[in-house]
Amino acid sequence: MSRLTATFKRLTEKNEKALVGFVTAGDPAIEKSKQIIRAMCEAGIDILELGVPFSDPTADGPVIQRSSERSLANGTTLKTVLDMTAELRRQSQVPIILFSYYNPIYSYGAEKFYNDAKAAGADGVLIVDLPPEESNELTACWTGTDFALIRLIAPTTPPDRIGKVAADASGFIYLVSMTGVTGSAGLDTSHIAELCNQVREKTDLPICVGFGISTADDVAAVAKAADGVVIGSAFERLIEENIDKPDIVKILIGRTKAYKAATRM
Repeated sequence: MSRLTATFKRLTEKNEKALVGFVTAGDPAIEKSKQIIRAMCEAGIDILELGVPFSDPTADGPVIQRSSERSLANGTTLKTVLDMTAELRRQSQVPIILFSYYNPIYSYGAEKFYNDAKAAGADGVLIVDLPPEESNELTACWTGTDFALIRLIAPTTPPDRIGKVAADASGFIYLVSMTGVTGSAGLDTSHIAELCNQVREKTDLPICVGFGISTADDVAAVAKAADGVVIGSAFERLIEENIDKPDIVKILIGRTKAYKAATRM
């Protein structure tokens, strides 16, 4: 059983939902990033989305854009992220999903990425700008079934398209809660259950909802309908606001614990 499958099974048995936490690797500095990520996993993150910094993150709002800029300025590369993954894996069994645009992976080499990511202990990848129709050059070299390909589904995705995307997915479905970029305001939780039900008609995979979720109340509301809740911009905003404070790690631990508490039904 994969770490992802085991995690969702364990949480279901405990009547909890998954807290999926995104942070950009290497932000605000590579060593500080390692401390933050390790502490957040110990504080309650169920699944870690480790962001590969990219110069043109078109699906991301200004908060995550700035986190990528800081990380790139620190010299973070895809190889750096894989090294961080391997180091964390020696310390934690929290599932790690690499979150990237396709360009860094394409430049690194599809087969090399797959082999190195698995060797580092990553559990899967979410590639924002790689649709099913263009995925074969990457997935054709995958020799196993234990490395998940997380797929995004938007609220504007039509039913027949949902089925096609879900059929090509593994691990879980990342359901975008609203149109726009990460960190957008205006989350309307009243439609989350309807969106989740539309996706559940097409797949048995767990559904994790992200975009626009920033408070513990948001987490609790989304967790009523979804199998997991994804927090990204809110964590990165907290890093940015406390970037020079010596207790930045403790601040992230506190927020992680508050979000995790809200996932308990």
